[in-house]
Amino acid sequence: MATPELIRIVSRDSPMALAQVERVRTELAALHPGIATEVVPVKTTGDKWLGDLSLVEGKGAFTKEVDAALLAGEADLAVHCVKDVPADRPLPAGTVFAAFLERDDVRDALVHPGGLALDQLPAGTRIGTSSVRRVAQLAASHPHLDCVPFRGNANRRLEKLAAGEADALLLAASGLERIGRADVITEILSTDVMCPPIGAGVLALQCREGDDATVEAVAGLNHPDTYRETTAERMFLHVLQGHCNSPIAGFAKAQRNGDLSLRACVFTPDGKTVLNAHEWAGPLDPATLGTSVAVSLLRQGARSLIDGIAH
Repeated sequence: MATPELIRIVSRDSPMALAQVERVRTELAALHPGIATEVVPVKTTGDKWLGDLSLVEGKGAFTKEVDAALLAGEADLAVHCVKDVPADRPLPAGTVFAAFLERDDVRDALVHPGGLALDQLPAGTRIGTSSVRRVAQLAASHPHLDCVPFRGNANRRLEKLAAGEADALLLAASGLERIGRADVITEILSTDVMCPPIGAGVLALQCREGDDATVEAVAGLNHPDTYRETTAERMFLHVLQGHCNSPIAGFAKAQRNGDLSLRACVFTPDGKTVLNAHEWAGPLDPATLGTSVAVSLLRQGARSLIDGIAH
């Protein structure tokens, strides 16, 4: 099959998204020095709308325009943060994931201008975050802290913090690394303190179905362990049918011996109810593991918990 001479990469136009595209371009150039790449930036609904995401289709708000450019043939490849790609419904018809890049740090980071760790923050400290997952977990573990809604890209949130709109921030450690702002991190929280979102730290490459030349060209960027972890996590979320207002967290981990584990939680927004499941698959199919963990949480009452949250 003929290798494409040019691959047009569509992405959100935020600094973080463009940094992610640069990683893909670098890895692709190392794999196929003869292929040229070009960036097609788009502004998404999620980037333009700074209100409640559930009012604009939730997570799909960050992917709809990117998907449209791909399907219209304006681009050949889309780069997504997996955590922004809805798992409660299939990928848009006519598109496929061609590769998952090696996973970055899945953990959350605390940014506090005074250098305090999470456990040192005094009562009433305002934490800037709009993540229902973070809000629920903080309510459970640190009920004396107050969460204030914070949207916008990471740089914008750091500006709002500097302007005094919050006292501290919670952001993805990998995101701060990607935009070269790891210097602001006060503390990286363990996954026991703050369970990550599904797909944390994973970049996915999406192509048009049938565009075999592009699919084949980028397939070599796929990281097998990340593929297994992501498959388990997304199947878990798909079976659970969570929506963007559901505080759901979880992460899969592939061990060197091939074993795969998946730990996941469902919370009420106030953090008062927490459902937990943690299973090992051995060499089991990742999708089976994801299904099994979801069923375990459904048996504990996750369905009524999720359906009881307005969205």
